[in-house]
Amino acid sequence: MSTSSPEAVKKLVENMQTDLRSLSMECKKKFPPVKEAAESGIVKIKTIAGRNTDILAALKENSLEVVQPFLMGCGTKEPKITQLCLAAIQRLMSHEVVSEAAAGNIINMLWQLMENGLEELKLLQTVLVLLTTNTVVHDEVLSKAIVLCFRLHFTKDNITNNTAAATVRQVVTVVFERMVAEDERCKGIVEQPPPVQGNTNRRSVSTLRPSAKDAYMLFQDLCQLVNADAPYWLVGMTEMTRTFGLELLESVLNDFPGVFLQHQEFSFLLKERVCPLVIKLFSPNIKFRQGSSSSASPAPVEKPYFPICMRLLRVVSVLIKHFYSLLVTECEIFLSLLVKFLDGEKPQWLRAVAVESVHRLCVQPHLLRSFCQSYDMKQHSTKVFRDIVNALGSFIQSLFIVPNTGNSTAVNAPAGGSGSGAQGAAQGGPGTGGISGNLTTQAAFEYRGTWIPLMTVSVQGSAKATYLEMLDKVEPPSIPEGYAMSVAFSALLDLVRGITSMIERELAVEEEQAAEFRETHPDQQWQPPPGVHLVWEEMVSACWCGLLAALSLLLDASTDETATENILKAELTMASLCGRLGLVTPRDAFITAICKASLPPHYALTVLSSNAANLSGKAYSIQGQSVQIISPSSESHQQVVAVGQPLTSQPQGTVVLTAKNIQCMRTLLNLAHCHGAVLGTSWQLVLATLQHLVWILGLKPGVGGALKPGRAVEGPSTVLTTAVMTDLPVISNILSRLFESSQYLDDVSLHHLINALCSLSLEAMEMAYGNNKEPSLFAVAKLLETGLVNMDRIEILWRPLTGHLLEVCQHPNSRMREWGAEALTALIKASLAYKHDPPLAQNQRLQLLLLNPLKELSNVLHADIRQKQLESVLQILQSQGDSLGPGWPLVLGVIGAIRNDQGESLIRTAFQCLQLVVTDFLPTMPCTCLQIVVDVAGSFGLQNQELNISLTSIGLLWNISDYFFQRGEAIIQELEREEEALQKQAQEKGETLNRPFHPAPPFDCLWLCLYAKLGELCVDPRPAVRKSAGQTLFSTIAAHGTLLQQPTWHIVVWKVLFQLLGCVRTSSTTADKEKIESGGGNILIHHSRDTAEKQWAETWVLTLAGVARIFNTRRYLLQQLGDFFEAWEVLLNHIQSAALSKNNEVSLAALKSFQEILQIVTPVKDSDKVGDAFAAMGVPPVLIDPFSASGPGRPLVRSDSLVERLTRYNGAELQAPPPGEESALEDSALWWSAWNTWYRTGTDSTRPPSGPTEKFSFIPSQPFLTALIQIFPALYQHIKANFSMEDLKKLGVILHGAVSVPISSDASPFILPSYTEAVLTSLQEAVLTALDVLQKAICVGPENLQVMYPAIFEQLLLFVEFSCKPPQYGRMETKHVANAKYNQAEWVALNYVPFAERSLEVVVDLYHKTACHKAVINEKVLQNIIKTLRMPLGLKYACPSESTWKLAVSSLLKVLSIGLPVARQHASSGKFDTMWPELANAFEDFLFTKSTPPDNLSIQEFQKNEAVDVEVVQLISTEILPFANFIPKDFVGQIMTMLNRGSIHSQSPSFTEAEIDVRMREEFSKVCFETLLQFSFSNKVSTPQEGYISRMALSVLLKRSQDVLRRYVEDERLSGRCPLPRQQVTEIIFVLKAISTLMDSLKKTQPENVDGNTWAQVIALYPTLVECITCSSSEVSSALKEALGPFKDFMQPPVSRVQNGES
Repeated sequence: MSTSSPEAVKKLVENMQTDLRSLSMECKKKFPPVKEAAESGIVKIKTIAGRNTDILAALKENSLEVVQPFLMGCGTKEPKITQLCLAAIQRLMSHEVVSEAAAGNIINMLWQLMENGLEELKLLQTVLVLLTTNTVVHDEVLSKAIVLCFRLHFTKDNITNNTAAATVRQVVTVVFERMVAEDERCKGIVEQPPPVQGNTNRRSVSTLRPSAKDAYMLFQDLCQLVNADAPYWLVGMTEMTRTFGLELLESVLNDFPGVFLQHQEFSFLLKERVCPLVIKLFSPNIKFRQGSSSSASPAPVEKPYFPICMRLLRVVSVLIKHFYSLLVTECEIFLSLLVKFLDGEKPQWLRAVAVESVHRLCVQPHLLRSFCQSYDMKQHSTKVFRDIVNALGSFIQSLFIVPNTGNSTAVNAPAGGSGSGAQGAAQGGPGTGGISGNLTTQAAFEYRGTWIPLMTVSVQGSAKATYLEMLDKVEPPSIPEGYAMSVAFSALLDLVRGITSMIERELAVEEEQAAEFRETHPDQQWQPPPGVHLVWEEMVSACWCGLLAALSLLLDASTDETATENILKAELTMASLCGRLGLVTPRDAFITAICKASLPPHYALTVLSSNAANLSGKAYSIQGQSVQIISPSSESHQQVVAVGQPLTSQPQGTVVLTAKNIQCMRTLLNLAHCHGAVLGTSWQLVLATLQHLVWILGLKPGVGGALKPGRAVEGPSTVLTTAVMTDLPVISNILSRLFESSQYLDDVSLHHLINALCSLSLEAMEMAYGNNKEPSLFAVAKLLETGLVNMDRIEILWRPLTGHLLEVCQHPNSRMREWGAEALTALIKASLAYKHDPPLAQNQRLQLLLLNPLKELSNVLHADIRQKQLESVLQILQSQGDSLGPGWPLVLGVIGAIRNDQGESLIRTAFQCLQLVVTDFLPTMPCTCLQIVVDVAGSFGLQNQELNISLTSIGLLWNISDYFFQRGEAIIQELEREEEALQKQAQEKGETLNRPFHPAPPFDCLWLCLYAKLGELCVDPRPAVRKSAGQTLFSTIAAHGTLLQQPTWHIVVWKVLFQLLGCVRTSSTTADKEKIESGGGNILIHHSRDTAEKQWAETWVLTLAGVARIFNTRRYLLQQLGDFFEAWEVLLNHIQSAALSKNNEVSLAALKSFQEILQIVTPVKDSDKVGDAFAAMGVPPVLIDPFSASGPGRPLVRSDSLVERLTRYNGAELQAPPPGEESALEDSALWWSAWNTWYRTGTDSTRPPSGPTEKFSFIPSQPFLTALIQIFPALYQHIKANFSMEDLKKLGVILHGAVSVPISSDASPFILPSYTEAVLTSLQEAVLTALDVLQKAICVGPENLQVMYPAIFEQLLLFVEFSCKPPQYGRMETKHVANAKYNQAEWVALNYVPFAERSLEVVVDLYHKTACHKAVINEKVLQNIIKTLRMPLGLKYACPSESTWKLAVSSLLKVLSIGLPVARQHASSGKFDTMWPELANAFEDFLFTKSTPPDNLSIQEFQKNEAVDVEVVQLISTEILPFANFIPKDFVGQIMTMLNRGSIHSQSPSFTEAEIDVRMREEFSKVCFETLLQFSFSNKVSTPQEGYISRMALSVLLKRSQDVLRRYVEDERLSGRCPLPRQQVTEIIFVLKAISTLMDSLKKTQPENVDGNTWAQVIALYPTLVECITCSSSEVSSALKEALGPFKDFMQPPVSRVQNGES
């Protein structure tokens, strides 16, 4: 019910009347004036109530009179009356019906009561009601009322005092509240601000409004009073205490800060009065040092007084809190003082109160920020904020170091134990009520033996002080142990919490603004407002050192899990904040602290120690005190939960992990997990620490990089309690989650994480060098995990990630390496399998990036890594083979990066990959990669670890060539598209296109690469590989060569085939001749392959044959190339050098190839095919002819090359050539080139060695020479048109040389027939065939060829001579074949007899045909034949073979039968003059040979031989003597002498009877004699010449007879009784018969035909005949009879004869 409602008013009027009645009743007796006043008052009230509608206003107006009776009642000083009056007055007041004047009167009356000490409590109540219900009391009245209250405060009565105190407080508040209300009322009115006066007059309050003025006066006087000065306004004050004054000041300042901030006058009071006052009052506390003896100080120092000191601190707190902005300098002083009070030398209670004050500041982050802005950030100003934090830090530190002197119980507390004394003290102190006596739960700090319990001092975030509230205490209280520490600890935590949450809130707001700004202005950069960040950074920079020092110490000392948790949380939030603000050093420092706490004490970890070293240098000095970051104490009383191995390079003892370490580790994980984005470079610290912890706990990486509790590695040293065992899976899980969460980090942070992991891994690698200890794989495993979860942006971290893992892969420690490879390959496989956006197939760059590390692994030398690499290639092929696309070159590069030093298994794995590629993936890869496939397959062929792989890879090359062949069209199209693109690029860059075999089209280049690869394999050191590659190369060229374009053949010929031939030739000629013992393992090697040289020979053979075959089968194609002739020359050169190689196999094969390219062995089918091919090309058949087109008799003009003719034809210029003159499809130059090659080969191979030969000089084999000579006939067919005499001579030299070559004795059984068989060797056959071909060609050739006949004769005659004089091969010693031992390396001359004899037969035949040819006549061929035959004829029995001379004779007879008529015919020309003497000598040598017949010659044989002699004589008698007139005389003379000699037996007497008997050539002699006789008388003397022959013959005959007879007679006489030898007897009988024959002849002859001399000679015989009559032989006698008989005709000579005789 409000006081102004009608009911209330009515009630008031009634009550007043009642009060007045009661008053009049009380005073009726004693105080009549009062009674009267009361009664008139009743009337007055009634009147007012009756007259006025607004009764209250009327009452107020008349309040002086209304109040008067009650005032008078108080004046009676009667307690009962006074109480009644005061109650009534109060009622009036409460209804606000008291005017100003009345109020003044009331106050005066109260003052009197006060002075009389009456109704003190009632007085106070009345004053309070008066002042609180209305505002009528002002100025002096008000001051009087206030003084009254103060006076009552200092009575003897405690109750009064306390009530007065409360009233004073309330009154003071009222005064200020009035002012606030007044300001509120006047807010709308704009005042002219008064001119600001100088602050000289402290009472210049004229500008203030009434209530404000009162407040001002009151506050000013309070200051005066506290300062013990006289008040200005509160007149009548008798006494005052400072404590009370300070409390009042504090409450005003605390409750009405607005007043001081809004009114200058009040601000002025604060500055001028309050602050100096506070500073003055503080002085005893500042000067006082605990424990310093007072005598030492010059003046006695006033001791600090607890109540004042405490109240001063409260005031200071308020001043700082509210008026900081006004009192900047003063606050700086206050704060510095506050910091000083924390000093260890101050009394404990002072420190406790100071800590509480500091705590109050710490819960006000905005205030702290202001400090920072106002002091720390200003130049030349105290770093107040920093000092506060540092002071807290050093305060905490000092509690551990300085013994707690303030508390006696603490001194007795057992150090380092939660002793009962300490416990009791803790419990005794205030604020420990909740702690039970259970010792284990006692939270405490313990450091180096100092044990400090921890109490709950205040709720988090509020500073509830204990000692600052002890306003009733006069003596300093005893501070329980641990209280100061607990407050300081709370203060620290609140400070961190406040600052971090404030800054983070502001950061969040700023980020929101930034985001909005970016949305609205996407093109502009967001600029945060300047300054804000600076403040934040300054705050953190100022406080972090102190905080860190304190927190680290506390963390080390903490024994309570919750406390530890709080400390860690504080460090974590600070680290995170520093990270967000980009303050690297403090961030790293906090993180280092957490890291160090996670690890066992004094654990050597370089990253941390280096970081700590940087910090320990930062000792902060706080006003002369230095704060050091304390190193952790080792004697910690913590529960040990794990024992493990430290991660060091040197094996050390074990280390222990406590529960606190694990707790810190969790914080560390939490930090990394939640604040990874701001860790930056300190990832390094975090990860290094985690790595060591993981190591100590024995976690090992598993699949995908997650860490699992490993088996007890490294022996028994790792011991884990069950507590930690249950934690391990959790920790391992958090660890994995930590790296999984890396997917939420931004790119920069992710890079920091990767870099940290890399450098961590580098350290682990360093540590793992040089020992085979288990390395730490933490970093590698986590790199893998990080990579796997960040696949979506793998590109940005791929290079650093894989770059590092590649280094790991090269580490000597196998475990380390293996994990590096595991991680790298897992990443590559995962990244290829990941569904990227855009897909890899469209993002070529990314795909190559991902595959690149796989390629880099190829540079690692360790086999295990390469194995891993190749296995993953295999997996990639199996899973992503179809989609590799542009990645193929890289993958193929990896497969092909094999080296010979890598061992078989690697090469096998790589080869598996290649096989997979060739079988499955050729169609899916870009055609541009096919060339790489070829290269890779080739490189497997070339590796020398595994022969089978080499051979199989050659098979793969064949498969690849098949693939090219089948998919030719598609490949060509794709390659040409690619080529165009490349061409375009090259043009844009202005470069030329650079690819192997460039001008050829791309598809052909592919083939060329294949051929080139096979070519390389053809010269591999291993014979099997060479053989296989060679066969494959020539097969592919043969099978698929048709696909190549014509110009490409040029490259095939020059760059592939000839290059290969060149290499093979070089290798073969330089190959080692050492014998190879066995082919590795237990393979036996055949003797024909037991040296490298022999193995190379096989290769050379293969290669040359292959090339020749291609030249042969592709002749038409190749001839269209412009430089076919050069190619032909080169090929011939190769054939020549092979033919001349010192290896029989090679040389023979070379000749076979020679034969092949000359198409001596052309299969018919091919020429048909060729015709078809040309028909398809549109070439008319006229142009094409088989090779033999130049038949016999056709002159060979050098024709143009086919290409020219085709072009002419295409140009429609070509007329069909007239029949019979089609040009041959060949070029005589080619044949001449071939002839030259043949000639050079022949010359070099048959040239005998010069000088004395060594044992090993090479001599060509018979089959080789045979083949060489066999080539000639075919070759000759093509060159005969221009074959000159010169060439014939060359040929002769070669044929002669070839035949002269001896053979080695070990080969002779295979080549030579047994000596007795007269058989020609095939070489000799070939030589004769060659000559035969020549002479046949000459025979049918033109006239001019016939001049060659003599040369052919000459050659053949040379061979004939071999029968008697085998040829010498240089100066070589050859043995006769019969004497050679087969097993010795000697050379054996052939049996040349059959050859010579065959040559002789050829000569005879040839002469038969050519005797009449001019050249034969001119070149004296007949003479030469005779001359040659003289040798065997002369040797006769001395000939090596008896057949020889027999043949020679028969040949001579045949030749003469043909040649003599020719000779006679040309007698006049003189061309045969020289022949006759030769012939005569030949006859003589033969008929009268110097050689004796062999002893074993049988009679029959001898008779046969004699018959031959007879034949010769008959020839003379038939062919020569009858034509004596055409024959030179001396020749005839020689013949006659010979016949004479033959007709009479003349032998040496040394023969025995038997011999003579056998060897008498009776028949021969007889024929000679008969011939002589025959030519003695010729009845047909046609010419004088013939007569001359007869005369000569006759005289020879007669002379001969005379000699024989005479000798006989003498011998007969001498021998006596002995019969003469049979031979002589026969001879004499023959002579006698001859004489009788002569006599008959003479008788028949016309007398005029007989010369006179002849008669005389005949008659002269008679006496000799007569003498013979005495002979004893009956045969001689009978013959003598016959001879003597005809002489009867001479007895009566006719006259004419006489006349004749006379004449």
